[in-house]
Amino acid sequence: MRTEKRPNWEYLPFLIQGSGIAFFSIFIVSFFLFHGIKIRMLLSDNFVFSLITNLPFLLVIGYAGYWLDKSELTVERYPRIGKWFAGGIAGFLGINAIMIAVWPTGATYNDIMWGLFAATVGGAGGITMGLFEARAIERAIAAERQAMERTRIEERNDRLEAFAGIVSHDLRNPLNVASGHLALEREKNDSEHLDSIADAHDRMETLIEDLLRLARSGQDIENVEQIRLPEILKMSWENVATANATIETDVDQTIRADRNRLRQVLENLIRNSVEHGGENVTVTVGRLDDGFYFEDDGPGIPPDDRERAFDAGYSTSEGGTGFGLSIVKQIVEAHEWTIEITDGTDGGVRFEITNVRFVDE
Repeated sequence: MRTEKRPNWEYLPFLIQGSGIAFFSIFIVSFFLFHGIKIRMLLSDNFVFSLITNLPFLLVIGYAGYWLDKSELTVERYPRIGKWFAGGIAGFLGINAIMIAVWPTGATYNDIMWGLFAATVGGAGGITMGLFEARAIERAIAAERQAMERTRIEERNDRLEAFAGIVSHDLRNPLNVASGHLALEREKNDSEHLDSIADAHDRMETLIEDLLRLARSGQDIENVEQIRLPEILKMSWENVATANATIETDVDQTIRADRNRLRQVLENLIRNSVEHGGENVTVTVGRLDDGFYFEDDGPGIPPDDRERAFDAGYSTSEGGTGFGLSIVKQIVEAHEWTIEITDGTDGGVRFEITNVRFVDE
């Protein structure tokens, strides 16, 4: 079966630039062919006039090819641009060819210059129209994609809000009823089984809180403000039960972020270090070229487990819900930052948050 060979449109920008060079070469060769190879002819009125009339359009063609090669227009637009360019040349040259046939100048050189001028004008006009149309199409497609993305995000946020409502009300209500009956039973009976039930209730309450945070952590960031890293780090540290843990930091930068969501990130990282590193763990927060790192001197996370560490429900700590780091990652990505797990300086775990823009830079 014979297949049709399609043109390779990736080379269109170079073809357009080559056409401009070819037109200029035809102009130079034709001039000297009919006027003799004499340097002084370059200063003649005939040469200067021909150059002035053709050169602007030749520059348009050459620059259009250069711009197309450097632009972000996709190759999908190239066939249409190429047709505009070829159509401009053929159309305007065809019209002028008829005019030359009807009203010949009587001199071959003048007819050639007339035809060359028509080709350069048509090519310049065609490529200009093609580029304008291609950019208009690309902008329309980009706008449509943005609208679809906004709709997708709104639908996702609506689903997350609905899920948060179910978690907050439909799960908490029966839990509150159970806790109430447990309190009444304690008044009548003192049993170690009741303590186990109370622990289970506390565990369910913790899970509900973490599920709510997880559901809301992936939503778009809206309330962005300038935040001093040392100040919010101090507030986050004071809001977590850190026992005898210590923190060291040399960050002194201001970033733009959602204050409440950033506190969630820092508090979850602090809580993760204390839960896995022990009550005497040392936490260090330092600056990177495009962000900051958070590390401890605890046992660390094995390389094979680092990809799963951000999965919801994954935890190596007894009693942990496994949602903390998942919440961290979602909030970080909602800020359009990135986070990676590496080895800590003293053998613990290190979280590197990058793509963060500092306000004071």
